[in-house]
Amino acid sequence: MHAFDVLSDPVRRRVLELLGGGEMASGEIVEAIGAEFGITQPAVAQHLKVLRESGFAKVRAEAQRRLYSVDVAGLRAVDEWVGRFRSFWEPKLDALATEIARGKRERRTRPIAARKGKRA
Repeated sequence: MHAFDVLSDPVRRRVLELLGGGEMASGEIVEAIGAEFGITQPAVAQHLKVLRESGFAKVRAEAQRRLYSVDVAGLRAVDEWVGRFRSFWEPKLDALATEIARGKRERRTRPIAARKGKRA
């Protein structure tokens, strides 16, 4: 399954958002997703399986619990795809950063009276 097919599902995106906050037990995920989306434990388990198999999540056993966390492999694939288009917006963001820095510099070098709206 292509990375964007995986991420096109709002339940899977939400699971990833939850996992972005740190490792979670499967029961915690089922509880949160079930409450938010009104889906059953088997449905959540299926979404977790898709995330695991597509490289977006990993699981480890701790006694009887299954702990899920984000796997960067899937995110790396998304980043690589998006990276092909960065050249469209990075120069604009760089120009914006330059203008912001210029404005801050001008405010710092302006006389105190002028900063307070008074004439120098």
